[in-house]
Amino acid sequence: MSQKQSVAVIGLGAMGLPIALNLSKAGFPTQAWNRSVGPAQIAGNGGVSICKEVNQIDADVLLITLPDLPQLFEILDAGFRQSLKPGQFIVVMSTTSPVEIVKFAQEMKTLGVSVIDAPMSGGEVGAQNASLSIMAGGEESDFNFVKPVLDAIGKTVLLMGPIGAGQLTKAANQIVVAINLSAIGEAITLARRAGLDANKVLEIFSGGLANSAALELRRPKIEARDFPAGGKSKFLLKDLYFALDAAKSSETELPMTALVTQLYAGLIEHGDGELDHSAIIREIERLND
Repeated sequence: MSQKQSVAVIGLGAMGLPIALNLSKAGFPTQAWNRSVGPAQIAGNGGVSICKEVNQIDADVLLITLPDLPQLFEILDAGFRQSLKPGQFIVVMSTTSPVEIVKFAQEMKTLGVSVIDAPMSGGEVGAQNASLSIMAGGEESDFNFVKPVLDAIGKTVLLMGPIGAGQLTKAANQIVVAINLSAIGEAITLARRAGLDANKVLEIFSGGLANSAALELRRPKIEARDFPAGGKSKFLLKDLYFALDAAKSSETELPMTALVTQLYAGLIEHGDGELDHSAIIREIERLND
């Protein structure tokens, strides 16, 4: 492709802001919209063209980095739908229901707009380093059109199947993340209660088969018992519910996922939903009080 596609990033949160900056850095004409001014100013300083109103966006590829589909429907109903043009591509990078994303794609098709569901994994570090894992669902020709954009922000970018396949893959991914973090939380709680040095235990984990990306990225927070918002626990709980819904649809038993979902539900009930998802250790510690 001789000329780079124009891109718009809708939602400049922990993921959307570095994505917009990396796209601009990669040479894509990049627009962005965000409700709050602060992130928009940072993006603007990084060469991103800021739209004060969402219906001012005019780009080939629209990356949606909002928390979920309800937030997207909110801006669509506020005038964004009327500004869409046939031939545009909406790439939903939010983690959503695999069922609802199919319905959304069908609605957009009536407007001549193609939809690709492309949830991401890798957290803020992956977004900042343009090393995200992106799992896409959609028509192959649509995916091929938006792939250069996704390649600029991701290290692993794969088409998993038709619309909804990306979300199903993300649901499976989140099962691994949640169970992994819960297992680390249980192990460290046992170590601490038995009188071991938790930092030394984590050092042993990191050098053996118990190591994982989850441990490497979240180890400082677990050691410090400080869990500033990163991948918010309330969002991981939402993802686990999506996984259980998908399992129900395919008549698949997920016993570990069901248990971990209960743990995260308890964490949110205790007011820790805004904390990083590695804060699950707090809920495990509560069970042992």
